[in-house]
Amino acid sequence: MPVGSYVRNSVELVAHGDTALRSVALDIVERALTATDPYPLAKNLVHRDGRHLQVGSDHLQLGPETRVFFIGAGKASFGIARAVEESLGDLLTAGLVICKYGQPGALERIRMRLANHPVPDEAGMRAATEVLDLARTVRSGDVVICGITGGSSALLPLPVAGLSLEDKQRMTKLLLSCGADIVEINAVRKHLSCIKGGQLAAAMPPDVWIFNLTVSDVIGNALDYITDPTVPDTSSLAAARAALDKYRLWESAPPAAVRHLRTAGVAQETPKDLSPRRVRNFILTDGPRLCVAAAERARVCGFEPFVLSTMLEGESREVGSFFGAIAREILTSGLPCAAPCALIGGGETVVNVSNWQASGGPNQEFALGAALGVDGCLRTVAVGLDSDGTDGPTEIAGGMADHMSVARARGLGLDLFDCLQRHDSSRALRSLGDAIVTGATGTNVNDLKLVLIAPE
Repeated sequence: MPVGSYVRNSVELVAHGDTALRSVALDIVERALTATDPYPLAKNLVHRDGRHLQVGSDHLQLGPETRVFFIGAGKASFGIARAVEESLGDLLTAGLVICKYGQPGALERIRMRLANHPVPDEAGMRAATEVLDLARTVRSGDVVICGITGGSSALLPLPVAGLSLEDKQRMTKLLLSCGADIVEINAVRKHLSCIKGGQLAAAMPPDVWIFNLTVSDVIGNALDYITDPTVPDTSSLAAARAALDKYRLWESAPPAAVRHLRTAGVAQETPKDLSPRRVRNFILTDGPRLCVAAAERARVCGFEPFVLSTMLEGESREVGSFFGAIAREILTSGLPCAAPCALIGGGETVVNVSNWQASGGPNQEFALGAALGVDGCLRTVAVGLDSDGTDGPTEIAGGMADHMSVARARGLGLDLFDCLQRHDSSRALRSLGDAIVTGATGTNVNDLKLVLIAPE
């Protein structure tokens, strides 16, 4: 089943509001997701002819003793693994990929393990140990193709000595709920791990070939925050400590994590150089591609696209309110563009919560923030969607809103502003029939924010 078909089959298109406009919005979302499916992109990159291997512009004639391995982990890793397996066939010696629970599909030559995300679990730690063991079997001159994508930080939990899985879980929850961005979160996680921050590559021989095929879910496409176990790390222990200072986490962090971060020295720093290992990096797709695909489809549907930014950050509900304010101005003054138009944005917004039991996620809060912003604005529909299909710690991909959302919520006894204050966006969207549920999409390129404004 193609990625795009999930959305229309699972979302409940409510009879109230502008159903036609909602349908167009979902069509745009579907096409954008399809354009960022890593499977065909990886399939076009990796080829073999006998024992001749081509990855991008690199051509390798493999000797009779040269072996080829695959190592993958992350929410967009399955499609890459499937593409590599199909392209290489019996040239592939062995492989292992770790996917999130619920990942559909099966592989023939690559072992697949399932684990939890965003909070790591025991299955993930066992699988991470398998990955490290596999890396240690690699010999000089071998080739390792890696499909490590966003989500691998939770799916590859192998904590440093003295840190338990429970400590790792507690630290993850603190980092995800404090409002830190992905760069700050990963700076801490990499320095509490035995496998992240280039350490997996460092476990392989110095003359190995490493091909990283990845999907970017990080603004700016910094490789060591996308496929960090197999590239040099640009973060530092100092950056990890600064993150705990900034968000005042020293008192609430697990004592073992505090002890390690405070006392670790040069010997515990992550590798900053992996040479002479031959490392090649390929970003198959990213957030800007998602926005461009959405813009192209919007134009086909008759809406002039206006990409506000592919690097959105900040509090999700405020970003939703901002998009709503622009929509309101377009309807009243025709600025900064005239209807029919599509406001498009990408990036990674956050939710700052103190209660881990809160129900919702950044894109769901964006939808409610936009609902408040476009309240009463006819001909307007807003969508916030996490491209991987799971928004925050939920099974909801995102949400939809229009000019009637606030009034409909009031009729159900819901105050959307209060729902935002309590970070209870999932319940509100489900009650309204405006939760978007896609299942695993196979990709992971950050968020898509979309507001459609129809002509009169």
